[in-house]
Amino acid sequence: MNKKFLSATLAVTMSMVIGLTGCSSKSGSKTANSGKKVEYSKNIPEKIAKDEDGVKIMVIRKIGGDDHTAQFLAGAKKEGESMGFKVDTFTANGDTAKFHDAINQAMDKGYDGIIISHGDDDATVEDIKKLTDKKIPVVTFDSNPNISSVKGVTMTSQDDESLAKLALGELNKITKGQSKLAYLWVDGFPPMVSRNKVYTQFLKDNAGIKEVDRFGVAAADTSVQTQNAVSAMLTKYSKGNLDAIFATWDAFAIGAARAVKEANRTDVKIVGIDISNADLQLMQEEGSPWVATAAVDPKLIGAVDVRILAKKIAGEETPEVHKMEASLITQEQLKSAGKAVNMDNLSEVVQGWGKSDAFLESWMKELKDLFKK
Repeated sequence: MNKKFLSATLAVTMSMVIGLTGCSSKSGSKTANSGKKVEYSKNIPEKIAKDEDGVKIMVIRKIGGDDHTAQFLAGAKKEGESMGFKVDTFTANGDTAKFHDAINQAMDKGYDGIIISHGDDDATVEDIKKLTDKKIPVVTFDSNPNISSVKGVTMTSQDDESLAKLALGELNKITKGQSKLAYLWVDGFPPMVSRNKVYTQFLKDNAGIKEVDRFGVAAADTSVQTQNAVSAMLTKYSKGNLDAIFATWDAFAIGAARAVKEANRTDVKIVGIDISNADLQLMQEEGSPWVATAAVDPKLIGAVDVRILAKKIAGEETPEVHKMEASLITQEQLKSAGKAVNMDNLSEVVQGWGKSDAFLESWMKELKDLFKK
């Protein structure tokens, strides 16, 4: 059935944008959102150029309510729309039932491809099998590793091993290889499992660093619960008995930073993973204990996922796995900028931040030129 007769509105609350409509002609013309007509060259893949309704993709994320989610979705939307695609997004804000309901509804809404983020349970694997059975291309981010059993899906992630190694390497440098450490980590999520493997080996390789305590919970109020837990730790461990905190998630680092600063424990330093505007603001505060974090630009993650999905829609080969390269961001770098640093200008401080030509094909660049606003 022609997709023009299919509704593109999900029953759950979704962030919608108006995408391409119009028609194609023998010359490969199409009408863009602005109403201007564009002419496709032979360089544009036929499956893209001949799509009568324009390419429509859906991005569905299980977790939400945080800056990382907002930027990931914004990156995906911006990249897709820059190529003339219609991009719809939805975040379940941690609600498993809403997450799976969104996937199942999207199956019958005429989408050319779907990106799924943080689908951590076995039900996600079954959902993706249903999508691929319907010939709908799928790209996942930070999701259940068992998805690898579904043929044709590309699983993307941050390079979690690299993230952990960068962060722990900086922690080792700051503490000169001698410290009593609190570990903030939660099990049950693929990225956390990978980071924990690196941490476990790190302790084996660095006898001068000892874990004295740990805490971890994934909830809507993770930062608050972490702040309370770290406050209790600081009371328990006086100066000389706790030197550093390794936070494997920025929600942990936010809570820890607030607790350490409130207790005026200038002797305790925090090294984390992930970055956001809120994180950058905390790191730049006077007397902030948060001295470094390892991260991947969430906007870039969304953009690269869209490029991979576009290649799938075009019928081009894509890898089964792709890991996003990590960067280290230090408080020293931020202070050297001489101005407030946020996610928009972080690239001026950290070389290569937010830039990658991964999977950016020549025909994608041509689409970007055609649909440039």
